[in-house]
Amino acid sequence: MSRRRGARNSDSRRFYDWVYQACEDILAAKLLMQDDRCYKSSAFHCQQAIEKALKGYILLNTGALVDGHNLSWLCKQAMKYDSTFREWLDESAVLNKCYIETRYPTDLPFEFSEEQIRRAYQMAFDMFEFICRQVDEELEEQYGRLPRPERAG
Repeated sequence: MSRRRGARNSDSRRFYDWVYQACEDILAAKLLMQDDRCYKSSAFHCQQAIEKALKGYILLNTGALVDGHNLSWLCKQAMKYDSTFREWLDESAVLNKCYIETRYPTDLPFEFSEEQIRRAYQMAFDMFEFICRQVDEELEEQYGRLPRPERAG
């Protein structure tokens, strides 16, 4: 049985698991940003949220789980199914810097200011909302308009 390079057999093949996990990362980013002791860790969760959301969107469209952490590359893969992802290439490049640099100590520290963290969070939040809308649109296209629950008066 062949596997893609670097893939783990235990990774979920359900797109909604990836989107849900991305939602948790957005929440973690928000909560960490509010604590002066660990606000820099928020940047990592911003990157993770978008990586997982993009992988979920691609999985929904292809049935295949892609490997990799580069958000620009993942965004370009998503563009194969919806060209409007092109609008997020700049944000993807910025959020890529939140992956390695925020996780490991280096000889030359890579510092993020509080303002940079807040901008990264806002980019990730906006991109996450966009991806969720694209997931909704794709589901409607595949399955028709989903019934909405009636609101109690």
